[in-house]
Amino acid sequence: MNLKPYLQIARFDHWGKNVFMLLGCMLAWFMEPVAHSLTLDVLVVVGFVLTGLVASSNYVLNELLDAEQDRHHPEKRHRPVPSGQVSMKWGMVEWLLLGGIGIAGAWSINTGFGLGATALWVMGCVYNIPPVRSKELPYVDVLSESVNNPLRLLLGWFVLIPERVPPMSLLVAYWMFGAFFMAIKRFAEYRHINDAEKAAAYRKSFEWYNEERLLVSCVFYLMMGSLFTGVFLVRYQLELVLFLPFASAYLAMYFRLGLKPNSPVQHPEKLFREKWLLVATFVCGLMFLVLMLVEIPLLYEWFNVPESRIPALWKL
Repeated sequence: MNLKPYLQIARFDHWGKNVFMLLGCMLAWFMEPVAHSLTLDVLVVVGFVLTGLVASSNYVLNELLDAEQDRHHPEKRHRPVPSGQVSMKWGMVEWLLLGGIGIAGAWSINTGFGLGATALWVMGCVYNIPPVRSKELPYVDVLSESVNNPLRLLLGWFVLIPERVPPMSLLVAYWMFGAFFMAIKRFAEYRHINDAEKAAAYRKSFEWYNEERLLVSCVFYLMMGSLFTGVFLVRYQLELVLFLPFASAYLAMYFRLGLKPNSPVQHPEKLFREKWLLVATFVCGLMFLVLMLVEIPLLYEWFNVPESRIPALWKL
């Protein structure tokens, strides 16, 4: 048996998306600073790997159950399952094995991490398995897929703070911005196929979607994400108001990228090839890090809000 197709459908190259988990670790450290230790580093790495295994289990299920639809896509029809390189029986074994190892390992870390990993796996089932198969329902497809973003943030948080959850405003903001990225991906896919009938054969939700509806939904997700981000920063870290122009520019850049013909946002795992987007990601990440570490009392006077709830290393 050729193992290469089975490794391909696990999409290990997509593990970069689990960086959202590391943001949860960072947030937990900001809110409750702990002493650095080798044990903590190992725990974060192990948590990252276990999250990756659960995500790969979901990717395998996605590949197996999407094979018929993928045969109608100009590129995806060449994937291992629709092209006949993968046995359904052994693919299902791979799905259960990856998920079982990931979830069992997650529960060994702590209860919160175990619940988060289990929820991530269950959402993969909800997204892919009939009769629910939420990926076929317009708008629900985007929302049920992007909920993996706050779940990954929770997993990162629970590695360090297992006894309570992070601010709900941040989780909802994370969810909504994830929905924006997913909706612009849908838009790029729909435009690339450039045939409503073929698009509907490839993805059932495209029977309802069109370019206008997808773009309007993008605006909705951006507005909701911005609203809950505002709630978070006023309550916990007002300094992040200085980050908002950079974040807005980044989102506008991504939106513009999504409007390009044959847009690269169809394949988020390959976006590291977009040089300017990579630079913008680094700049935004640096700005976020710096503003989470400082306290600027003058801002609290100007906006007339209580001082930050997150401990600062430097006070300006």
